[in-house]
Amino acid sequence: MMVRVGRPRRSVAILCIAMEMGGIAWTGQARAQTVPVGANPASSSTAPAAQTRPDAIDPTMLDPSAPLAPLPEIGVAWPDLSTAPGDPSATIAATVDAAAERRYRWRVEGIDDAGDLLRKRFDELSSLHTNDGDPANAAQLDRRAREDAALLTNLLCGAGYYDAQVATRIEPGEVPTVLLQATPGNLYRFAGVTLDGVQKAGDKAAPLTQAFGIKPGDPVDADTIVAGEAALKAAVGEAGFPFAKVGDPQIVVDRAARTATLDLSIAPGTPRRYGRIVTTSDRLFDAEHVQDIARFRPGDPYDSAGLDDLRRALVQTGLVSSVQVKPVPGDTPETVNVAVTLEPAPSHTIAGELGYGTGEGARAAINWTDRNLFPPEGALTLRSVLGTREQLGSVVFRRNNFNGRDRVLTAQFAAAHLLRDAYEAKTLSLSASLERQTNIFFQKTWTWSLGAELLTSDERDVIESTGQPRRRTFFIGALPTSLNYDGSDDLLNPTRGFRLGGRLSPELSLQGAAFGYARTQVDASIYRPLGDRVVLAARTRLGTILGAPRDQIAPSRRFYAGGGASVRGYGFQAIGPRDANNDPIGGRSLAEFSIEARVKAFGNFGIVPFLDAGNIATSPLPRLTGLRFGTGLGVRYYSNFGPIRLDLGTPLNPQKGDSRVAVYVSLGQAF
Repeated sequence: MMVRVGRPRRSVAILCIAMEMGGIAWTGQARAQTVPVGANPASSSTAPAAQTRPDAIDPTMLDPSAPLAPLPEIGVAWPDLSTAPGDPSATIAATVDAAAERRYRWRVEGIDDAGDLLRKRFDELSSLHTNDGDPANAAQLDRRAREDAALLTNLLCGAGYYDAQVATRIEPGEVPTVLLQATPGNLYRFAGVTLDGVQKAGDKAAPLTQAFGIKPGDPVDADTIVAGEAALKAAVGEAGFPFAKVGDPQIVVDRAARTATLDLSIAPGTPRRYGRIVTTSDRLFDAEHVQDIARFRPGDPYDSAGLDDLRRALVQTGLVSSVQVKPVPGDTPETVNVAVTLEPAPSHTIAGELGYGTGEGARAAINWTDRNLFPPEGALTLRSVLGTREQLGSVVFRRNNFNGRDRVLTAQFAAAHLLRDAYEAKTLSLSASLERQTNIFFQKTWTWSLGAELLTSDERDVIESTGQPRRRTFFIGALPTSLNYDGSDDLLNPTRGFRLGGRLSPELSLQGAAFGYARTQVDASIYRPLGDRVVLAARTRLGTILGAPRDQIAPSRRFYAGGGASVRGYGFQAIGPRDANNDPIGGRSLAEFSIEARVKAFGNFGIVPFLDAGNIATSPLPRLTGLRFGTGLGVRYYSNFGPIRLDLGTPLNPQKGDSRVAVYVSLGQAF
């Protein structure tokens, strides 16, 4: 930024002022001229001596190596409070005490109207504040006061108070107080603001001027100018000008009128359209795959926001350690190509997971993944689960951004053993799906999935009426689909909005004879803030199975309720009809309801009182009678990767055999 300080039609000699505000330095010199700036406020002179002749200035004042001039009442020895005024021994005592170190207080007066930001910046840079609480002798205090007086003068000038002066003095006492008394003077304002060349942007000129935001009458504030310049550079790119050039702001200060003028040149160039994507290397992704990730297409009007979005999306793949996305001249004068340079990140990941739930037991999982074994973004994952009631091994192929942004193709082969109170199942499954996913970087409003699944499952349960064990083998084919809407404000810890989702899975089962049925489930949740520290959350889940009687459906494909993600206070899958051995048998319909208050208690901790209800019915339609209620209290630790949840629940109307307390530990909110 360039600053010209002067009065109309004649030079004005002022003392050199240097300040740095937001990385921009302002300087005025003894003669009115435009100069580059880069001084440090701590090493600059203190206050301007307006309207003095150049030949009247002491040359040492412009010499950076010259000693600092004395300030009134600073640099003297500590006063001896034990002597009376006029006592001849006072001078001797004061001289003796000059080297003594004492604790001190300090304060600044006169800057209340300058704003909280100036006070904050002063505190960050102040020598008195940095050394607050440490003893100091008179010489040290003298130096700190001088530095802070110069700093405060510069900060005030940066805020538009060009006539600011700062006086310093010591208020004696048992603990002396250093006072910085600021007199800001008049606030300078812009008399004129010119964006030279903005008219060449055509119909985009008015939006660009509005984006810059500075107009006549505004204070001559460095922060405002820096923010306006940044906003203009962003706006000109978003308006379709990839090669626009924005000059440095030039300011001319009129000390007599206490005003300033601001001139900024801009050369927008010509608006362009997107051409093609050019990659410097195909080690990670070729240009075609990068185009799949980009939200813009060749021929779309250029918008720099599209490049920022592409840069974030490439980083989000997890395969990139650094990325550079920039516009380059296109193949024709009206187009702009996008040059992408990628540096690969390590592609191997090992992840672990621990959990415990009443009814589910302890559970540990470990995954090994090569995230780019089959470029581009073709990942292979080996997964293993070891638990007291679950064991699983699986091989998963996953291709992210499959022919489009955030579309995921997944294929999986898994072998699993599940031991539940309701059944025991040994299952081999082969499945595939194509889905549009959401994530914490780009939370989606709409998501969907289309899938297919083939499985064989050897399952053991009991005959409901007699309690006699039985074993059956099921061959099942399914076409699961889902559609979800997310209107919440956060994926892991929502505080407002709502979510709505539906799932439909037509299935064909072969067990003795072939028969078909359809599983349908609807989930809805809503979040409402009650003040700054409380969020009220509620959830409903309804499900039904149409087309086959309950006993004919494989136990692992029925509906169950109870557990940490269902009705807390009850064991996992413990709610609903039971057999002669008092074990749950599942059902054809499901109804669940939950309400909880998420209260921020202190720091990163919160408490969550909750009330849940639900039941399982053998009829195809959900029933609202015979609900089982559970209540309890949860604790949340809000980490930087999501809330960690610990819930303790108890059943209000338990069935025979239900535990009085259930414990759930997991990552993320219950819903």
